[in-house]
Amino acid sequence: MAKTIIPFGPQHPVLPEPIHLSLTVEDEIVTQAVPALGYVHRGLEKLCEIRDIHQMIQVVERVCGICSKIHAMCFCQGLEAMMKVEIPPRAAYLRTIWSELHRVHSHLLWLGLFVDAFGFESLFYQLWKIRERVMDINEATTGNRVIISVNILGGVRKDLTPEQIRWILSELEIVERETKALQSTILDDYTVKARTVGKGMLSKQQAIDLGAAGPTLRGSGVAQDCRQLKYAAFPDLEFEPIVEHDGDSYARNRVRYFETLQAIDLVRQALHKLPEGPIHVKVKGNPEGEGVARVEQPRGELFYYFKADGTKNLDRLRIRTPTFANIPPLAVMLPGIELADVPVVILSIDPCISCTER
Repeated sequence: MAKTIIPFGPQHPVLPEPIHLSLTVEDEIVTQAVPALGYVHRGLEKLCEIRDIHQMIQVVERVCGICSKIHAMCFCQGLEAMMKVEIPPRAAYLRTIWSELHRVHSHLLWLGLFVDAFGFESLFYQLWKIRERVMDINEATTGNRVIISVNILGGVRKDLTPEQIRWILSELEIVERETKALQSTILDDYTVKARTVGKGMLSKQQAIDLGAAGPTLRGSGVAQDCRQLKYAAFPDLEFEPIVEHDGDSYARNRVRYFETLQAIDLVRQALHKLPEGPIHVKVKGNPEGEGVARVEQPRGELFYYFKADGTKNLDRLRIRTPTFANIPPLAVMLPGIELADVPVVILSIDPCISCTER
């Protein structure tokens, strides 16, 4: 049987991300997938040598726009731990609220792209219409829709008024209701199951051995989520990871759908428990030594490493994003599937290549 090597990407009509794969195909069946990274490398980590620690908050937000708030929070948490800065409780809650709002809009964005990959264009528009309400919340409370720039060392720069809190709660009720109304189509439709069930298999042991992260990991039966580390306001919120056990594209779809509803509930909990008090403390001095920070992005564990020498500029900043962790599992998922299923399986890990190629 003849082998054909097909270059898949970096530009593809179905994929929103410039991922490049060399696929070895035999009679329309993929037998090998070799990823190639570096197409959109931007050198953001190097900027820490010429931008001070306060300016770098805005730089790391540009690693990924969709989860920009969580990048900034991870950066701030890592430096605050190194500098022994304790942020006010209200600031911790506000960080959590905006982070989980980012998770909601990221998952709704992904759900729309995922169903659009196998032809559900009207469902794509419905999901993105729901997402617009979350973007409106971001804009009304921070002044921007995507990169909201609310994190500062020592807390946050914006607060929520009682009127805004009531409005957010009413908007989230609509988002939750409209998302639940689409559940049967997203999870039970014949076409969705035909294109996802049994496709892109990743066993529990493979997910652990290959270092999978986020919904890709939890879709293979591993109950691991960095929010279990109890950072920000999570010590006070009721939370259990969403887990599916089948390890296919459908399981990863289910994890993200139910995480969307869970994130709405977490925002609601945080708003109801939001303590009074200041939203930031003054931070003096500069970090020194080495430190790490870990948080849960919509795509999985985000890891920051810092090396500082006591000046206003970091010696070294190293970022490991969840898509970088999920590329090796993807290379295992693709062999054995039909060529037509490749875009859907790739989308099932929710790839963010601009995150990966910093």
